[in-house]
Amino acid sequence: MREDNDRQGLVLAHHGQTSLVESDSGDIIRCATRKNLPRTVCGDQVRWQATNPREGIITSVLERRTTLVRPDDRNTRNTRDHVIAANIDQVVVVIASKPSFEHGMLDRYLAAAELISAAPVIVLNKADMLDPESRARLELRLAVYREIGYPLLFTSALSKHSLVDLHQQLKGHTSILVGQSGVGKSSLAQILLPEATIRTGSLSQVTGLGRHTTTVAMLYHLPDGGNLIDSPGVRDFTLGEVEAPKLATGFREFAPYIGHCRFHNCRHLSEPGCAVQDAVRAGAISQQRLENYQALVGSLSSSSFR
Repeated sequence: MREDNDRQGLVLAHHGQTSLVESDSGDIIRCATRKNLPRTVCGDQVRWQATNPREGIITSVLERRTTLVRPDDRNTRNTRDHVIAANIDQVVVVIASKPSFEHGMLDRYLAAAELISAAPVIVLNKADMLDPESRARLELRLAVYREIGYPLLFTSALSKHSLVDLHQQLKGHTSILVGQSGVGKSSLAQILLPEATIRTGSLSQVTGLGRHTTTVAMLYHLPDGGNLIDSPGVRDFTLGEVEAPKLATGFREFAPYIGHCRFHNCRHLSEPGCAVQDAVRAGAISQQRLENYQALVGSLSSSSFR
């Protein structure tokens, strides 16, 4: 129940028992969380009460629209995956020519983003390393994603001009960069967030979080509008248990055909009368995308989808 002296705030970061909450007036408050409330995460919208000019207590956590989850590396039936950020509406998947990307990996990220109702964006970074012929080959490899409606941007940390479209894509969204090691996520983040180092240092002094501010997910406001969550440790994310029918909805071009198969519980593998497989044969869906979906179905376990 809302109390009269409650104020609304945005969780910028969380570590241990402490959340950094940005107030509606832009102040940053170090907050504890009232007992019996869920653990807050970066991106949470909360209500809080001041206990002194720089500290407060979180009294409620508002409903999350989306959650970003870190896989539990122990992969046991009794452990839970950890929510590390909330209310993300855009996932920027960063790939590069070196290290070379695989379509299966890219499709996993795209499907995971779709399934948390976050818009996926593909960024081919290190474009400065491509000669015209190499770029043309990559454009051809990635053409299927443009055809099904995914934004595809070519960027380079060495060229501010190449980042104009990315700045525009991030504007008005709460986004996070994901991708395998070595693709240049950190370099992009440093350019997109020119005040991040200064702000992290000042936050550590004000809040006492110290070095931990560089290792936890933290939300920054972009200069042109929108938010970017910087989380150096996030290379992958998971969705917990995912059944094949739900996974199929993570492949957006399947949508017109789902529900039109001969069998209502069709998994789009080798069942007769499968509308998705018929669409592949008709050229309406990429054979490679179907194969990557089928590989993901085969990799599903009882504990998580990674």
